[in-house]
Amino acid sequence: MSPADSAGFRHFHEQLDQLKQRLLDMSERAEALVDLSVEALLHRDAGKAEAVIEADSEIDSLEVEVEGLAVQLLALQQPMARDLRFIISAIKISSDLERVGDHAVNIAQSTQRLVEMKSNITPDPEIEDMARRARSMLGDALDAFVRADGVLGRDVCRRDDQVDALHDSLFRILLTHMLEDPTTISAALELFLVSRNLERVADLATNIAEDAVYLAEGKTIKHRLEDRPVAASA
Repeated sequence: MSPADSAGFRHFHEQLDQLKQRLLDMSERAEALVDLSVEALLHRDAGKAEAVIEADSEIDSLEVEVEGLAVQLLALQQPMARDLRFIISAIKISSDLERVGDHAVNIAQSTQRLVEMKSNITPDPEIEDMARRARSMLGDALDAFVRADGVLGRDVCRRDDQVDALHDSLFRILLTHMLEDPTTISAALELFLVSRNLERVADLATNIAEDAVYLAEGKTIKHRLEDRPVAASA
């Protein structure tokens, strides 16, 4: 390898490392916003809810930066194999993380409305459990992607069923409240929206975990495609 080629190789991997770091920064910020939005909800803290809404622009800016870095790598470096899969997936993941930030904002906005209602419906244990699981999935999914860890990615995908079950359980609890006391309907619907947003965060974490498996193994597990029989050629 010539000195010029060697310098180009180092520069490429420095850019890849920068892309990885910005993805990690974006994930950390998205996780923090989910945490803050749930904390605002549990304590009915309108100030923290407003802080979530104001901070969403940071994630939007990081998405633009990640996409710019990825496009630059694609245009100038012509990556191959796993590096190409990583860069393409990074663009998709930045979009997923931006949507996580949007879901945190949705939770914060529900909190603001609940503060105005002065509602005393508090299925806190279920919401706390959902939030903890969804946030853990998100962090592990990003780690799996950055480390190209297919085993961890598959584990994150399996954990999505637990969040779905909690979402269903919370719906039944809220439905009971609404049937017993119709004056709680508005507040119960807001809490159901919170549950739905947390469930969507877990879904987005699953998307990232599926990209981690694709990066590590070159297999597409979305929609269980790897389990489908391959059609015989004519």
